Amino acid sequence: MPIRKTILSACLLTLCASTFAQTPPAPPAAPPFGTPITYAQAKLAAEAAMAKAAQIKVPNAVAVVEPSGDLVYFIRMDGAPYSAIQLSQQKAWTAARYRRPTKAFFDGVEGGHPFFLTFPGISATPGGVPIIVDGKLIGAIGVSGGNGDQDMQVVLSGTEALK
Repeated sequence: MPIRKTILSACLLTLCASTFAQTPPAPPAAPPFGTPITYAQAKLAAEAAMAKAAQIKVPNAVAVVEPSGDLVYFIRMDGAPYSAIQLSQQKAWTAARYRRPTKAFFDGVEGGHPFFLTFPGISATPGGVPIIVDGKLIGAIGVSGGNGDQDMQVVLSGTEALK
């Protein structure tokens, strides 16, 4: 009987250890909300993103939203996939509403945590980034048209334009 208890205890410890090993780390604190992004700021961010997309020769769609996720500015390059229209807006919405880059959700899913896909309206693909000015979230930008690495290059060019 003691051998059974020892084996059972070892199995339970192994199970618990693997469960704890799979728990993702807590995300960093979300930035507080600031005054919503203006049309001029949104246009500047989108134009910077479009310039980067043109430089790397990847036609993109770019969406800029305010913290609520509502669209402020949208532009699509000739040749960008039609699917990029909705994807760019969904990435921007996700980054604004969850106050995190969409790549954080992508990394979580890739790391074996598919529960992120249960979050309402989530876009777990790179290319959406919150726009932070003076430490406060004023909106978000989402781009789509290339692969994940290309979309990240383009979207980060948009956020850099407002720093």
